[in-house]
Amino acid sequence: MEKKKTKKTNKNREVLRRILLFTRPYAPFIVISFVCAAVSVAVSLIVPVFCGKAIDEMIGAGSVRFEGVMTIIGGIGIVVAVAALAQWIMAVCNNKITFGVSRDLRNEAIRKIQTLPLSFLDSHPTGDLLSRITADVDTFSDGLLMGFTQLFSGVITILGTVGFMLYVSPLITLVVVVLTPMSLLVARYIASHTYRYFRQQTVARGDQTAFINEMIEGMKVVQSFGYEEESQEKFDGLNRKLTEASRQATFYSSLTNPVTRFVNSMTYAAVALAGALYAISGGISIGQLSVFLSYANQYAKPFNDISSVITELENAIACADRLFRLLDEEEQPKEKETILQTDGHVEISGVDFSYVPEIPLIENFNLDVSPGRRVAIVGPTGCGKTTLINLLMRFYDVKNGSIRVAGTDIRDVTRHSLRGSYGMVLQDIWLKAGTIRENICYGKPDATDEEVIAAAKAAHAHSFIRRLPNGYDTVITEDGGNISQGQKQLLCITRVMLHLPPMLILDEATSSIDTRTEIKIQAAFARMMKGRTSFIVAHRLSTIREADVILVMDSGHIVEQGNHDSLMAKNGAYARLYMSQFSAEQ
Repeated sequence: MEKKKTKKTNKNREVLRRILLFTRPYAPFIVISFVCAAVSVAVSLIVPVFCGKAIDEMIGAGSVRFEGVMTIIGGIGIVVAVAALAQWIMAVCNNKITFGVSRDLRNEAIRKIQTLPLSFLDSHPTGDLLSRITADVDTFSDGLLMGFTQLFSGVITILGTVGFMLYVSPLITLVVVVLTPMSLLVARYIASHTYRYFRQQTVARGDQTAFINEMIEGMKVVQSFGYEEESQEKFDGLNRKLTEASRQATFYSSLTNPVTRFVNSMTYAAVALAGALYAISGGISIGQLSVFLSYANQYAKPFNDISSVITELENAIACADRLFRLLDEEEQPKEKETILQTDGHVEISGVDFSYVPEIPLIENFNLDVSPGRRVAIVGPTGCGKTTLINLLMRFYDVKNGSIRVAGTDIRDVTRHSLRGSYGMVLQDIWLKAGTIRENICYGKPDATDEEVIAAAKAAHAHSFIRRLPNGYDTVITEDGGNISQGQKQLLCITRVMLHLPPMLILDEATSSIDTRTEIKIQAAFARMMKGRTSFIVAHRLSTIREADVILVMDSGHIVEQGNHDSLMAKNGAYARLYMSQFSAEQ
């Protein structure tokens, strides 16, 4: 237990250290905030002195010295105005620090995500990452703002009041100082329990956000398969988990203020009793007693504030820890600065790859594709077709072996130049919120209207675009929710038609298109692929009969290789696949 507590303490210190590193660029604002806090506290400590003097000016029947009282009131007005100005400047600086740090953290998180390998993004729910960057940073900024706003002032107030109380009466100050540790011990005990539940709360919130994101994005699938009740039950379970963690965190955090107030009220009562007895004996005047009671109250208040700050900081540290764990994830390997100059020659030598180390997928894969050749890849689901595409594009790096383009290992060139050498039309369609024209021009932003229309006509998309309310200026939603699946795929084909690179990857590029349009697009593809190295993944084998080479894959290995006629003559795996599909179509 002690070892676990020590580990947690060390971890919290490390998180705090990293938070302080993010605050370093805002050091001038921190200094100004600290100075303003000191001025504000100093003024608040001077006011009781003025009040005590005013009381002494009014003690005794008929002996009120109004001139002296009015002078004191004027002094109070001046110092209060100074305190108000200092607090305003401090608030501005604290907001600048807090929201600046939050902005920097979010920027770092986004930069980090862009450098993470796809293996990380594939294995972590999108909603959880969103929760870390949005909800966790918001909670962190709230805790940080409270820390800067109340922690500085609280610490300075405690030190200042102790100094003034020592000046007024060292004996009564001793009573206050002796009773103070009780409040600190209570706050520390509560804070040690609060962190655990706040951490559970942030994790549960991330799981819930991930599930909500998944359900909203896949609502059509949920409704199609009647999964509403099951998803509701799963959500209820996640909600109960979050509720329980939040209840525990709120319970312990809510204990802090009333318990410390109770302890501080006891301290105040003890000070009042000791001060009254001391005043009766003539040790201090009535005015000085009122000053001392005011200081005792001011001395106790920061402990309440600091206790609340500690609770919020525990929550903020838990959120910051989740964000820092994201920032600490291993990035994809650094790329070299060489720009790929390709002639379309692709050579795969002895490649091994697996998503999970214990489950091999591709083993000792070899392939040599001459420039301008059309290579079709077929095989049962899970045989490694799409994985091969991911390796060609270097979305994943090979475990062993190498992939060379134009004689250069793709790990020795920039990813941008490698991926810019491929034109891709995938089964998974990607469109962004914007106009039809913007989505078509994504790979060639400076394309003219004539080029865009010519590409759309080649992809047989021009006719449906023309029928849209605003033609090429029609705005579509994220992932093209307001157009059909087939139309979305035609737009992706148009995008490649507009910007034709040296190599092409077509992964079920016509899976959502009607047969009549597909025949026309296949003819366009044939013209587009002429002279370009092309990799075609297709389940409809009738679409790849004209390929130069057909690779039949099974369990990550090439089991057959040849053109359509030679593979049919072998009467092997390809022939069985083709005939089974042909029979099904018949």
